[in-house]
Amino acid sequence: MSTLSILLLICFIATIALGASYLDAKFQWRLNDWMNGTCSNPFIASKATQQQQLIEKKDKQIEALIERVETLEAIVTEPAYELNQKINALK
Repeated sequence: MSTLSILLLICFIATIALGASYLDAKFQWRLNDWMNGTCSNPFIASKATQQQQLIEKKDKQIEALIERVETLEAIVTEPAYELNQKINALK
């Protein structure tokens, strides 16, 4: 083989590996796992997708809890609330 053929072969293999890595990162297709023989079907949803869904669910719950805490803080720091507490304490 000539030097040019070897160089083109190495570039072709590197391009395939980088393309598979890109598709794995973007779409979680598990092509690198498939090329290494660690999975039978690269297009089955991976655990990374499931974990990403769990993370998104937790983020939504955290946002909802933050909104609730902000609402409670607004109620407690309101001057009318303090006055009502003082009146109730006198009873």
